Amino acid sequence: MLVAKNARQRYALYINLFYRLLFRLAKVYVWWQECTFAPMISIGKSLVSEEVLSEQFVCDLQKCKGACCVEGDAGAPLEEAEVKILKEEYPNFKDYLRPEGIAAVEAQGTHVVDPYDDEAVTPLVNGAECAYVVFDEKGTTLCGIEKAWRDGKTQFRKPVSCHLYPIRIQRYKSFDAINYHEWQICAPACDLGKELKVPVFRFAKDALIRKYGPEWYAELESVSNHWKQS
Repeated sequence: MLVAKNARQRYALYINLFYRLLFRLAKVYVWWQECTFAPMISIGKSLVSEEVLSEQFVCDLQKCKGACCVEGDAGAPLEEAEVKILKEEYPNFKDYLRPEGIAAVEAQGTHVVDPYDDEAVTPLVNGAECAYVVFDEKGTTLCGIEKAWRDGKTQFRKPVSCHLYPIRIQRYKSFDAINYHEWQICAPACDLGKELKVPVFRFAKDALIRKYGPEWYAELESVSNHWKQS
């Protein structure tokens, strides 16, 4: 518990608490909008937004350059188990990172806690791109962890929240709310998804199976078929 020793410290503490409360209210508002205006479908212990079935999406890295790994005010959300995995696997993928990324990890740790919502997230380089990001010769972002995984150097592919995007999961005590996250920087992905006619959930198939298993995904496919006919 923080204890303010003088008026200036009390003022700073109140400001900090105010912004934390404001951030939490903003998250509740976003969740309320998603759940209110996008009908939800129950699958197992999860509620899936119909937008996950109706919206179309395929990453177009040639146009967006992987901006989602750079933009934003915090790193990628991490599950509790991933915090431990990142720490253990770091030596296995360290050589795939940029010097700036290594410096950020060794200064901040393999994860940090977002001060606004107390969630574990990946560290950033100077408040910008994820520390685990690397860039190719065209300036497109790639995941250094995933590059190491593809080379068989680590068993950890990348944070599941990155793998799932543009799907976002909000966890509650009794269920997961699975929503489609719309972000302007992903407009090229929406255009390509419509051109190729790939719904969000099929784009994220591998990630959804990784998260919930093949039986859950098969039920989602079945629900999608019935949903299209209704």
